Amino acid sequence: MTNWKIKLSLFLNYFVLAILLNSVGTVILQVQHNFDVSESSASVLEAFKDLSIALVSFLVASFITRIGYKRAMLIALAFVGIACMLMPSMGSFVMTKVLFAVTGTSFALIKVSVYATIGIVTRDKKEHASFMNFIESFFMVGILTGYFIFSAFVDDNNLQSTSWLNVYYLLAGIVGVAFLLLFTAQLDETQVTGGESKSMMEDFADMIKLAIQPLVLVFIISAFTYVLIEQSIMSWLPTFNSKVLNLPSTLSIQMASILAASTAVGRFGAGFALRRVHWFFVLILCLMAAAALVLLAIPLAKSSTDHIVTGWGSAPLGAFVFPLIGLFIAPIYPAINSVILSTLPARQHGPMSGLIVIFSALGGTTGSIITGHIFQAFGGQTAFYFSLVPIGILIVCLYFFNRIQKNSDAKVEFNTTAGH
Repeated sequence: MTNWKIKLSLFLNYFVLAILLNSVGTVILQVQHNFDVSESSASVLEAFKDLSIALVSFLVASFITRIGYKRAMLIALAFVGIACMLMPSMGSFVMTKVLFAVTGTSFALIKVSVYATIGIVTRDKKEHASFMNFIESFFMVGILTGYFIFSAFVDDNNLQSTSWLNVYYLLAGIVGVAFLLLFTAQLDETQVTGGESKSMMEDFADMIKLAIQPLVLVFIISAFTYVLIEQSIMSWLPTFNSKVLNLPSTLSIQMASILAASTAVGRFGAGFALRRVHWFFVLILCLMAAAALVLLAIPLAKSSTDHIVTGWGSAPLGAFVFPLIGLFIAPIYPAINSVILSTLPARQHGPMSGLIVIFSALGGTTGSIITGHIFQAFGGQTAFYFSLVPIGILIVCLYFFNRIQKNSDAKVEFNTTAGH
């Protein structure tokens, strides 16, 4: 297979970064056991990851073509590999913050580089689309695998044990393999490095001009709110399973994988639905179903708090029902991204992508921190009931987003007709 070393390395890059990025929920649970950290304090781990992604994604647009995509990926892998190797021996809450900051920085470098490299290593649009789908699917495989990898290193019989930190040696090994594959592979970047790069100030100015357009502004609020919902649930589901449903730590982490699986199924199913039904109706129906599921699942959690759980077979119904919210919230983010990018001219896709990454990261941080504080002050059930508020806000945002987008399409059609 042509470029097999690079392609395999890209898969491994996404696989290991998916595990690390989405281990926040697992690590939030474990640092509370090991480092005497409160829920509100543990919630800042999301910020170290997401703010690093947002900042580096903005800066990366200006200089990444100068250093090259392959070199940027090698630097990112080296950083994250070193952080993983240091984590077991320097295990502390401070080192955990450093690890997620490095992971966020590395992911920003790798995501931009991977997207650009796909265009180099594929021959046509069909192969590009196919490989992109495989890459994104493998990211979800990484998330699913991560829950089981981490849970294998957790000691349920001794919650104070730091044996789970040894998982980072395994992850460092995967990073090392990806590094060697990429290092020994040939990648011709001349077709993408020949042009003149914009300065950081010019990139920033482009983003600001774009962000103040009404359509983009409503989209930004929608994307921010969606990621707030998703990350608040994903990051705190293991803790909810442990502290509200009284599941063992290992099972709490494993059962959080249901959310990742249902999210993957939801996005796959929406791909067919969106071919036949307008995106607005699909997403509104999904949000209403998500709200109904919250109202159904939380009472189930209340009724199972005194149940002794020893494994999947004895887990309460609430542990299976609530993560199914992924089925309904999953289609929202890809759909609105597709709508905004297909509405804007191609020359604005770069700045728009930067805005998507930045406000998605900020939404994730905000959601995790708010949920952590509510969790500590009022308990896990109230914290997850809170998701109804941003769900309601998102319904309103999508209503205006749809109206403005229709008007924008109508103006483009009118101008095209007038031009003839």
